[in-house]
Amino acid sequence: MRNVSCHLLAFTFLSFATSASAQMPGAGGPPPVGVVTVTETAINETTEFNGRIEATDKVNIVARVSAFLEEQLFTEGADVKKGDLLFRLERPPYEADLEAKAASVAEAQATLENANIAFDRADQMHKSGSGSQSTLDNALATQRTSAAQLRSAQAALRSSQINLDYTEIRSPIDGRIGRAAVTVGNVVSASSGTLVTVVSQDPMYVTFPVPTRKLIEFQQKRTSGGSEGLRLRLRLPDGRIYDQTGILDFLDVSVASDTDSITVRGAIANPVIHNGQRELFNDEFVRVIVEAVTPQKVLAIPRAAVLTDQQGDYVYTVGADNVVQIRRIKLGQSTAETATVLDGLAVGDKVVAEGVQRVRPNAPVTPQLLTTQLATKG
Repeated sequence: MRNVSCHLLAFTFLSFATSASAQMPGAGGPPPVGVVTVTETAINETTEFNGRIEATDKVNIVARVSAFLEEQLFTEGADVKKGDLLFRLERPPYEADLEAKAASVAEAQATLENANIAFDRADQMHKSGSGSQSTLDNALATQRTSAAQLRSAQAALRSSQINLDYTEIRSPIDGRIGRAAVTVGNVVSASSGTLVTVVSQDPMYVTFPVPTRKLIEFQQKRTSGGSEGLRLRLRLPDGRIYDQTGILDFLDVSVASDTDSITVRGAIANPVIHNGQRELFNDEFVRVIVEAVTPQKVLAIPRAAVLTDQQGDYVYTVGADNVVQIRRIKLGQSTAETATVLDGLAVGDKVVAEGVQRVRPNAPVTPQLLTTQLATKG
């Protein structure tokens, strides 16, 4: 009786194990895999380049005359306006020279007035027959010489006035001023070099080299999308995406022979964000993101579904009979999460996205539809 009970217990356990094995996916049957259905998604295609910020206007301030530097009238690193007085040089020597030139003009005017009187007298005597032609000719020559001397004296006066004006050095543009290279008390002149630099702040330029092959693509997008076919975004040195967008506004005239690339320039706003500060600085290194304005429809699948071998990229597709096939694909622009497919798949195809390690070509699987939403740029 005891043996019968043991046999019955063993038979019951075996039956239960067999039934459980039949219900467990992958235990003796096709392995379970997660699949996604290929869909069409609209994305804004982007390309990144290394770029550098440049001020639209940059002025190196230099002295135009030689004199002692008497005053510095700005705060280093502050914003300045066009016409603001930056430096004042020693003025007395130039004021004295201006007075001397003014005296020379007055003297030349008096000489010309006397020459005019002498010419009029000689002309009247010649007309009355009491004066000679040579006397009239000499009076005319003296008059013309005096007029020329007056013009020369007036030109010297203007030159002296210009030199005096140069003792006040003003900002030629609106912008931000840098550090002064010369301190008060030094003698400065045109040969002293840059006293200080002023750079404009808003907008700013960003320049970056683009391979000629990629440039052709950009030009096609601009043609199809008009002047707004492309826009610029910036990735700042800390990794953040700058919140302003820019436009392409300049293409260099020559291709760099060593890199087969051409310099492209864009313009982008640089507004004040807080406490008078701005985010973009002259000569700052950034990543330039060139983005197509018009979204492009592409086929998108999870990046995890894409495999690579010596022949290139491929995916596993599942047919109506749940049999796996290898499908060679051509990828477009992709992210860490999403791959865009240019060729090899069609809308509605089912692609293995999970459990690819359990898949064998031409073998059956147990597909389970995934509903994970793809992350795309748009």
